[in-house]
Amino acid sequence: MTATELFLFILSTFRLTRLVMYDSITAFLRKPFHEIVEETLPDGTVQSFLRVKGNGLRRWIGELLSCYWCTGVWCAAVLYIGNMLYPIIFYPLLVILAIAGGASFMEWAMEKFDS
Repeated sequence: MTATELFLFILSTFRLTRLVMYDSITAFLRKPFHEIVEETLPDGTVQSFLRVKGNGLRRWIGELLSCYWCTGVWCAAVLYIGNMLYPIIFYPLLVILAIAGGASFMEWAMEKFDS
């Protein structure tokens, strides 16, 4: 693997992990495994907590989807193995995710620069 390919995989794994874990467009994937519980604190503020649902496999998937590091490993594995087996499908996906990942870093940098 070249340094360029590694960088492509790093950016695409970053973006896919964020997409799966946080983006509203993939909330339907997390909904069967998570619920948001709101609790009123003594000072009157309301704080939201993520609660993992179920037992067994359902709980395992819920725990996986609540851990950025765990989800990142699985996203990396899917992208790498998918690219090894079906490069005609996965390589364009890698490039698109890497471009989106790079753009998110640029947006973060611009927010820091503007403030």
